[in-house]
Amino acid sequence: MSCFQKPGFSLIELIIVLIIIGILVSISLPGYNKMKEQTLDKEAKANLKLIQAAEKIYRMEIGGYYPSTYITNINQELKLDIPSGATKNWDYSTTGAGSVSASRGTRTWSLPVSAEEPTCSGC
Repeated sequence: MSCFQKPGFSLIELIIVLIIIGILVSISLPGYNKMKEQTLDKEAKANLKLIQAAEKIYRMEIGGYYPSTYITNINQELKLDIPSGATKNWDYSTTGAGSVSASRGTRTWSLPVSAEEPTCSGC
């Protein structure tokens, strides 16, 4: 190394590194989004089953299903801790007839009282 050269990276080397990082991000992003949707779907299905079980207990204690409402009242009356407010990913509701649903954008999971597993529309 001569006394006029300073150690460091050239502009070309930095650009090549940025291009490689961009390629890696563009390859991994679709997989991340798909995995995130699958995780959110599992959350919705688990919470729907939990709400339905709580409604069945409510029905045994009170004699009828909890009236049609949204998650804030469900947590209080059915003694659950489903995320609500700023931390929620889904909007949960009951029908008053034992069926529950979770909606987010165009996706809606529903669990009728007679079913064991939730079904999705818009998935």
